[in-house]
Amino acid sequence: MPPDEQGLILPSPDRLSNLNIYLIDDILSRLSFRDVVRVSTLSKEWQYICWRIPHVKFDQTVWKTPEDLTSPTIGFIPILESFLRFHRGIILKVTLDITSLIVCPDVDRLIFSLDTDHLQHFVLKLPFTYPPYRLPNFFFNCSALRHLYLKECEIQLPCFFKGFNKLIRLILKSVTLSSDTFESLISNCPLLDDLVLKDIDNMYSMSINAPKLRSFVFRGDIQLIHLENVPVLSNVLYAPRELVLQDEDDFVNIFSSIPALECFSWDFFEVDNGSTEVIPTRLPSTLNCLKRLFMSWITLGEFFELSFALCIIRSSPNLEDIEIKECILSDGDYFESVPQEVVDEIPASFSDITFNHLRTVKFYDVLLEEVEMQLIKVLLAKSPALVKMVIKPRQMETNKSLNVLAEITKFQRASTKVEVVYLVD
Repeated sequence: MPPDEQGLILPSPDRLSNLNIYLIDDILSRLSFRDVVRVSTLSKEWQYICWRIPHVKFDQTVWKTPEDLTSPTIGFIPILESFLRFHRGIILKVTLDITSLIVCPDVDRLIFSLDTDHLQHFVLKLPFTYPPYRLPNFFFNCSALRHLYLKECEIQLPCFFKGFNKLIRLILKSVTLSSDTFESLISNCPLLDDLVLKDIDNMYSMSINAPKLRSFVFRGDIQLIHLENVPVLSNVLYAPRELVLQDEDDFVNIFSSIPALECFSWDFFEVDNGSTEVIPTRLPSTLNCLKRLFMSWITLGEFFELSFALCIIRSSPNLEDIEIKECILSDGDYFESVPQEVVDEIPASFSDITFNHLRTVKFYDVLLEEVEMQLIKVLLAKSPALVKMVIKPRQMETNKSLNVLAEITKFQRASTKVEVVYLVD
C-alpha cells in the first residue's frame, strides 16, 4: 500500500466499485444467480447494484449447500424477500424452480412484482399440491412474453385476456386447465412456434389452432389432441400414455393433419398394444416431407408395433434417416408375436418402393431375429444412396453374433458406398 505524505498507510481503492456501471452489469450477467446473491451481501452498495440484474433464477442452488440441513423453504423465503425489497429496474427473465420444496410457498408476491410490459421469459416450476396453485389474473397482462414454462399449476384465463402476441415457445407440464381455456390460450398466441405438452390434467379433447407452429412435443392420451390448423408443423415427438385405436381412421388421423411433417419421433414406452387390424399397409396419403424417423422403446417382435413401424416406413419414400431403438424384454416375451406369414411377406410389401434419399439407418438393442433381419435386408436392398447402417445387437453369445454378422454381409446392397457398422459390447 502506498504511503501518503505523512507516512500513513492509505487503504487500497475499491477498483471494482469504480468500474463503469455497464461493465459491472455485464460481469454480473455472466455469473450464476447464486453468485450474484453472494456478491449482494458484500455491502449495501453492492446489494443495490446486484439487484438491478434483468435475469433472476430462484432454485435450490441459490440457498442450499451439500452441508445445509435446513428446510429448503426456510432458505428460499429470505432470498425472495430480499429480492422483492431491493430489486430495481427492468426484469426480462425470471425462473422460479422450487419443485424440491415440500409445500408451495406464496409466490403471488413475486408474480405481482413482475414488469408486465417487459418480461420476456418466465419459468414457474412448483411442487405438486392439491389443489394446484392457480396463476393470478395479473400474470396474463404480460404482453411481452416470448418464452413461457409452467409446471404444476392451474390456468384460468381472465375475461380481459387478449393473448400473448409475442409468445414463441410454450411448455406446459402437469398443468390443470379446461379444453376451452387451452384452445383459447393457443389460438391467442399467433406467433407460437414451439409447443410442449406433458401430462396435462384434462380428460377432454383439445384442438390446436396454431398456424405458425413448427415443433410439437406431446406426452399423454394422444386421442385427446386434435391438430386442427398446423400447416407448417414439421417436427413432432409423441410419447403417448394411451393409444386406443377403434378403427383405421383413428390411426390415419394421427398423421393426416400434419402435411409438412419432416421429423417424427415416437416413444412406445407406455403404450398398450392395440389391434393390428386398424393399421393399414401404408397410409392413404404419402408422407412426402418426412425425412427423419425415430422410434424408441419399440419391440419389432410385437405384431402391433412392427405393423406400426412398417406402415410409417412404407408411407415415407423420401426418408433420409431412420433410427430404431428397441425395448429390452425377455426373449420371446411378447403380447402378440408376429405370425410367420407376415415375416415372410415383408420383402414383397416393399416391392414398389425405393428409398432414394435414405443415407443412415441405425438399429439399437435389436435381437436380430428373423423379423429384424428381414427389415435390415429390405433397407439395404432398397436404398441406393445409403451411406451408413449401424447395428447394435442386444447382448448375445459370441458365436451367434458372428453368425448373424456373416449373414448380414451376404445381403444384397443397392448402394456401393454403404458401410455396415456392427457394434458389439
